[in-house]
Amino acid sequence: MKNILLVILALTFTSTIFTSCKKDKDDTVYYIHFKFKFDSTQARLNNIGEPSVIPSSHSAQSPRFNKMSVHYVELAQTATTGLGAGKVLYKNAETTAGGDNAIDFSQSTLAGNGETFLSVPVAEAAAGTYQYLRVSLAYQNYDINLRVNVSGTDFDLTGTLASFIGYNTYITTHKIKDSTVSVYDDKKQGYWGFELHPFGFPIPNYVTTGQAPEGATTVPNPIFATSPIPQGSCVVTGAFSSPLTISATPDRDITITVSLSVNKSFEWVENSNPDYYEPLAGDTVVDMGIRGLVPMY
Repeated sequence: MKNILLVILALTFTSTIFTSCKKDKDDTVYYIHFKFKFDSTQARLNNIGEPSVIPSSHSAQSPRFNKMSVHYVELAQTATTGLGAGKVLYKNAETTAGGDNAIDFSQSTLAGNGETFLSVPVAEAAAGTYQYLRVSLAYQNYDINLRVNVSGTDFDLTGTLASFIGYNTYITTHKIKDSTVSVYDDKKQGYWGFELHPFGFPIPNYVTTGQAPEGATTVPNPIFATSPIPQGSCVVTGAFSSPLTISATPDRDITITVSLSVNKSFEWVENSNPDYYEPLAGDTVVDMGIRGLVPMY
């Protein structure tokens, strides 16, 4: 009898351990992590995903990115999957505080190169195979080089540009570099603020804002013919080199690197010395859009 009781106790103890371990395993939450990569050597594309050549009357430079935010993230099954018909994993908060529906910039997550900007439980993504990633970009902050001529002397300087490229953004205030700009209004795609870094005499600290013309922001979409995006949005589309498969029973985290082409993405009409951005000499900015998306996992 004693031996039988010992066997029963041993089996009960083993079963308890097995059940406990199984429960812990079942409770594990796995995530899809999205992180930025800003690549100045990646292919430079136009709106329809084809290689883009800089016109002879223009110049451009590859800016040095500080931060970026997104408004929308979607996995698309095929090239014919319409916008919104894939698996939408994220949409930033919106507001009507400025009158029209707009992205609420105050609730945006800003992230830099190599930083994670979104983590979503794998369980929230529908099991299946996805060939494309769509990311609606909302805000970008980067440094650029410029030249100004004062009393016949050229000064090579650095400035910071804060550019809002979402369809419409409600902004209370935003910080460019050291300076904060008050807006408290909606701003359409292409609104920007620029800060010239303090340099001392004879170049003072300088802050200005402006609005790029409608349609001036490049938004690459290589599947535009079968899955177009609305005019004025900034939904950049990119294909996985091999389709991403989401399992119904995930057993690991997934990290997706959203590699964005910043290859000469700051473009202007050249009215001065070639290859130098000289705003005081008549150079005018024509494009500040990202030049391509390659998702990698």
